[in-house]
Amino acid sequence: MMTEIKYLSTRGQESNLNFEDVLLSGLARDGGLYLPNSWPRFSNLELNEMKNLDYISLAEKIISPFVSKEIRFKLYEMCRQVYSNFNHEEVVPIKKLDTNLYIMELFYGPTFAFKDYAMQFLAHVFDYVLKEKKKKILIVGATSGDTGSAALEAFKNNTNVDLFILFPNNKISLIQQKQMTTIFKKGCQSVAIETDFDGCQSIVKSLFSDLNFKDEVKLSAINSINWVRLIPQVVYYFYGAFKLGAPNKKVNFSVPTGNFGNIFAGWVAKKMGLPINTLICASNQNDILTRFFDSGTMERKCVEESYSPSMDIQVSSNFERLLFEILGRDSDALNFYMEQFEKNKKFNIDKPMLERFNDDFASFRVSDDGIIDEIKNTYNKSQYLLDPHSAVGLRAAKTAISEGRVDDKIPLISLACAHPAKFPKVIEKSLNFSPENPHSLELILEKEENFKILNNQIHEIKSYIKNNMR
Repeated sequence: MMTEIKYLSTRGQESNLNFEDVLLSGLARDGGLYLPNSWPRFSNLELNEMKNLDYISLAEKIISPFVSKEIRFKLYEMCRQVYSNFNHEEVVPIKKLDTNLYIMELFYGPTFAFKDYAMQFLAHVFDYVLKEKKKKILIVGATSGDTGSAALEAFKNNTNVDLFILFPNNKISLIQQKQMTTIFKKGCQSVAIETDFDGCQSIVKSLFSDLNFKDEVKLSAINSINWVRLIPQVVYYFYGAFKLGAPNKKVNFSVPTGNFGNIFAGWVAKKMGLPINTLICASNQNDILTRFFDSGTMERKCVEESYSPSMDIQVSSNFERLLFEILGRDSDALNFYMEQFEKNKKFNIDKPMLERFNDDFASFRVSDDGIIDEIKNTYNKSQYLLDPHSAVGLRAAKTAISEGRVDDKIPLISLACAHPAKFPKVIEKSLNFSPENPHSLELILEKEENFKILNNQIHEIKSYIKNNMR
């Protein structure tokens, strides 16, 4: 398993890249997303040897096959520096809610969201590689809420990186916004754009497609379009499954998802040998993914604002990676579907191909009313407080069980992706009280915001970024 993996682009024009190339480039020059040229896979013996490892040691084992030999020698120390600073001794605790139904809490990082588990690692890797290469880069990212705050927190002291985070103006929670807008310095700041998350994401992709601009500023990415962002997310699937009996028992996962990155990390864990039976794709009312898994039609519609704003997405960028795999890594076929989606805002696949998707996935839509109901029911029954995104995941999990879409004899882990204190208005609407803020969030709420608001105009955004780099 320890040969060095090379990487390719889903669009077919780049191949045989090393780990550092993929890290620094972020998005392929042909517009595609990077993937390993082959999947590493652990044997049952190796899995049994790993199942009792602590989180830091397990992270080293899972991440090692994907990185360069040079980084492998530094990897345990990187993981130790990252995860020893999380606010729970287990890093990723698991709590039982019901028979064979569990919650995996992913909000013990510095910004109280699951994005910290990858972003903190990513910042350490960037720092190491850029110092070794004596390079500086520009990172531009889009956020629907949690990615931006996790990135700014992780990179705020990295002098080799200029970081600009684009977020949709007036479309994220107050705490999510203040976590970003209270970090403001030249070369490290958030920018509100008069659009939705898909518009922000489209701007980032446009910047990458402008190869002259990309080369001039040495542009890279921290969104999950950057493959290295996804690698650390694979770790907690292994950790959770091992806690519930893997590799000798199967496990199911329910994942609230908008951009498809988090759940794709679960699919990668399965490819690596983890006995995952079903991955439940939990959508909010922006249900492009659920509609696809039901019908085989991927169709972009208008984004609807919801109680789970981090999932208010209609273009799930990481889905391209899964589509590439289901197509047998046929880049020509993938390009056909991507061109259809770009031109017509939709594409269709046939029934046999859809069945291949549904071998691994089940998908469910959860409305705002469902979110309110799930927060209330779970609290009243179990005294457990869910944030609205975690409520989407848990409601989808329960629906999958009740409809017989998953075997209720197999343990099911639902991912809790953010601390409920980040969404007090929804909690109050559900339960008539506001959640208690962790001390660090309380301090952030007292700080003044500082950020720029720009129109959804690529030239205006490009100019602002270039004029505010260090």
